Amino acid sequence: MDHENSRFSKMHLSTHTWMRPEPLELTLKRASSLGYASIELAGEPSRYSVGETKALLKKYDISCWGSVTIMYGSRDLVAADPTQRKATIDYMKNVVDLTAGLGGEIVTVVPCTVGKLHPTASPQEEWEWVVRGVREVALFAGERGIRIALEPLNRFETYLITNISQTLQLIEEAKVSNLGVAFDPFHMNMEEFDLIAALRRCGNKLFDFHLGDNNRLSPGDGSLDWPLIIRTLREIGYKGGLAHEAMPPIDRTPRNGFGAKQLEPEPWDVDEGTLQFLKDHASGALNETYHTGLLTRTAETILPLIKHVNSRVSRL
Repeated sequence: MDHENSRFSKMHLSTHTWMRPEPLELTLKRASSLGYASIELAGEPSRYSVGETKALLKKYDISCWGSVTIMYGSRDLVAADPTQRKATIDYMKNVVDLTAGLGGEIVTVVPCTVGKLHPTASPQEEWEWVVRGVREVALFAGERGIRIALEPLNRFETYLITNISQTLQLIEEAKVSNLGVAFDPFHMNMEEFDLIAALRRCGNKLFDFHLGDNNRLSPGDGSLDWPLIIRTLREIGYKGGLAHEAMPPIDRTPRNGFGAKQLEPEPWDVDEGTLQFLKDHASGALNETYHTGLLTRTAETILPLIKHVNSRVSRL
């Protein structure tokens, strides 16, 4: 699905779902009550029945903006083992099929395992593999009307693609029109000399935008200039989802009850892969009150800014 055929004519508030393992209905009910218009679903196709998920989306008047690949375990487009690379491509294609079945528009792809900080092959080999892999996934997605948004991460979560210039080079070499950028200012404020200039460089290749402040708290609880960010998104013509992805570290000191104010009591009812993914983000299974507070803060900060810039667009 290209920009012209998107059902979203303006920026809107969205949310990722991976940050708190819980029934999807609870996620949708909370998001709807806070003014969120869509979700970016955790890329775990085995967890979601398309029919049941579509019924829940309709019940809470929430759209599926897209999905994001959850890159833990053996999921890695630049693994030295070719069977591992093929399995990763197959996994990503399954995420694309899930997204298309739910009427989504984008899939955010992180090319290699989150937390993998050391290469397992030569730079030339890894670059060839990642170009080939994202091209295959993007071609598959294009046949289903889905755009692929590549997300660069900060240097403490990956060594492979860590800034916008690298991402744009990968897009250029893959030579697929439905391949673009997922921009996360939490990551890019660490890696880019000028965050706003980097955002402008994305131009019409910006396919997705994530919401987390410089400290990965909700927008407004850090140092990023959100009015300027939202104005810049309008200036470059972005009309997609702004997906909440606050994932703060856990305060394990006595002042926070050794994490009790943020976390669900253990044991956590969550599969081992997801639990490890949360822990690798210096976090865990957030309790409902704390998680709801993060989503509320994002809505309070971003919704007025979206309303303001969208109203200006409407008057032009």
